[in-house]
Amino acid sequence: MKRLFDIVIAVTGLVLASPIMMAIAILIKIESRGPIFYSCRRIGRGWKPFGMLKFRTMVDGAENLKQTLMASNEMNGHIFKIEHDPRVTRLGAILRKSSLDEFPQFLNVMRGDMSLVGTRPPTVEEFREYEARHRCRLSITPGVTGLWQVSGRSEIKDFEEIVQLDTEYISNWSLLLDLHIILKTIVVVLRMHGSS
Repeated sequence: MKRLFDIVIAVTGLVLASPIMMAIAILIKIESRGPIFYSCRRIGRGWKPFGMLKFRTMVDGAENLKQTLMASNEMNGHIFKIEHDPRVTRLGAILRKSSLDEFPQFLNVMRGDMSLVGTRPPTVEEFREYEARHRCRLSITPGVTGLWQVSGRSEIKDFEEIVQLDTEYISNWSLLLDLHIILKTIVVVLRMHGSS
């Protein structure tokens, strides 16, 4: 039922968002050289790697610059994040703030790599640093959104707190909880968009 729910919502989302996605693709090509989409190598359910799709929000070759920015990482634990990442383009900053950069993940949901709601899929580098107890996060299909994203999102800086929220989601999963998280995600995104 969760898979059927994912497919129905993903197809609906792709159809409704297609005009916006086309406009974003054109703007990305106008602003900077490089591909429209960025495929980030992530680890999914059962430790299986997959390419998580996003609209490109950084300069071309941004991954090569990551090592030079590691000292500026604002997260505690096995996640890399900088609030004002210098690699992000002007359009990319808008797409990230509004979460529009994540629309292509509907395609990941269609392929079965991701679910609409789940745990955050780690990068290959993050996964290599995992302790055994962290790997329980990958016992389910990772999600486009999740309990972590609607429980503070950028305010949560501690990886162990994220693991705790993911474990809570896995233990208490239901379709009703998924629907609640999706609706809460929409509210969070609209609130962020309204404050910009």
